[in-house]
Amino acid sequence: MLMRKNYPQLGEVKAPYVHAVKHNETLYVSGLTAFGTPAQQSDIAAQAEAIFQQLHTIAAEEKSSLEKLIKVTIFITSFDEINALRAVLFKHYGDHLPASSLVQISQLFSPDLKIEIEAIIAL
Repeated sequence: MLMRKNYPQLGEVKAPYVHAVKHNETLYVSGLTAFGTPAQQSDIAAQAEAIFQQLHTIAAEEKSSLEKLIKVTIFITSFDEINALRAVLFKHYGDHLPASSLVQISQLFSPDLKIEIEAIIAL
């Protein structure tokens, strides 16, 4: 059974997607950015922190945690701040490293965004 879900804490979705789709005991989270947060015009570390706060919110709402991250796909606009990004990732993953893909892209939908993260979480 599929359940499409938005999380009011993350703000209203104004595009043709939902924050996440739940299928059985797996949650597929749409790409999250720092758009609309205080970190939107900050460096990649601050933007990643804002995204992980959103992921923590979603996981908690679903009675799960980031310890159950299965897979992340990370899109960045530059590798210039990769060490700062890695520090944020290790901080939030701890000993529970997910499968991961890291892709450099030319830009995101807003020029001040440097990172977008999609996630799959076990419930």
